[in-house]
Amino acid sequence: MNTRKRVLAAAVGGALVAGLAVATQQATAAPPAEAPSMNEAFTQAAKEFDVPRDLLVSVGYAETHLDGHKGKPSQDNGFGVMHLVSNPERKTLEQAAELTGESKADLKKNDAANIRGGAAVLRAKADKAGLKAADRKRVEAWYPAVAAYGGAESASLKRLYADAAYDFVSKGIPSKGTKVRMSAEKVTPERGKLAKAAAPGTGTKSDDYPPAIWNPADPANFNTGRDAAISQVVIHVTQGAYAGTINWFKNPEAQVSAHYVVRSSDGEITQMVRDADTAWHARGGNASGIGIEHEGFVDDPSWFTDAMYRSSAALTKHLCDKHGIPKDRAHVVGHNEVPGNDHTDPGPNWNWDTYMGYVNS
Repeated sequence: MNTRKRVLAAAVGGALVAGLAVATQQATAAPPAEAPSMNEAFTQAAKEFDVPRDLLVSVGYAETHLDGHKGKPSQDNGFGVMHLVSNPERKTLEQAAELTGESKADLKKNDAANIRGGAAVLRAKADKAGLKAADRKRVEAWYPAVAAYGGAESASLKRLYADAAYDFVSKGIPSKGTKVRMSAEKVTPERGKLAKAAAPGTGTKSDDYPPAIWNPADPANFNTGRDAAISQVVIHVTQGAYAGTINWFKNPEAQVSAHYVVRSSDGEITQMVRDADTAWHARGGNASGIGIEHEGFVDDPSWFTDAMYRSSAALTKHLCDKHGIPKDRAHVVGHNEVPGNDHTDPGPNWNWDTYMGYVNS
């Protein structure tokens, strides 16, 4: 074999060996690790930050029904399963990034990262509340930390928020629609200073609608009086939790409000703006509309309970009778149906037939 052929053969042989080596490495390389399931993510995050797992699940369920909504923000700019918030008043998203090293982008869109961030923030709230290692094993002792996680300023709202989470601890979360599992555990939360706060549902009653609780929005979020006669009821979905929505409407930075907010689980109603005043809820429909917010998210039908429909419909029926509004779909409208709006609520999961049937019953 001449020199040229020997060189060519060596080159080809070397290439074959290198190719076989690469192929062998590819064949034996470990596959990329799969992302943990949401169930596993809660277990891992609870263990890492020494947070009771079922309590962590309950906080997440109370906030979002464990739906991250593909990274889309809530009404008060909260993200993910654990509703990590980034607005002028609350910075739990930024806090979670600092505590965990996760990027804000991952905390918004990645369920496992978001759950880990929520666990870190909840543990930080516990540390600030002075919870010792021994107390961290007792679910009852976490009440002040859970109350702080919600970000409310008033004691009554803190209790409203924490009681909702502890209700799921005691009753469990619905098994339908979620792959996360937890065991119901009857607990008596240690409310501490919040024990003296008004219990949910026992606040000052509304003058406009006596079954409702009166809890006024910040004056910076609505106008006193109206520029037009009341002629329609506008149905909204909060894109957030009940307690969080009430808290947001009380925040002067929000620049938004509604007349009423309805809770998903039992239909409890809070009025935040008087009927005679102009809430900021529907742009061009503000002057003539009464806005009713409903706890939940437009893409998740699990929030739209029969209790909510019945309670809200009773309110709408009352408002129509009081203000002379026809009980039809031309005058009881969705936010998305008000001219000049780009919102989609109440969305395709809202059952108008059921709702209007209750309004006209």
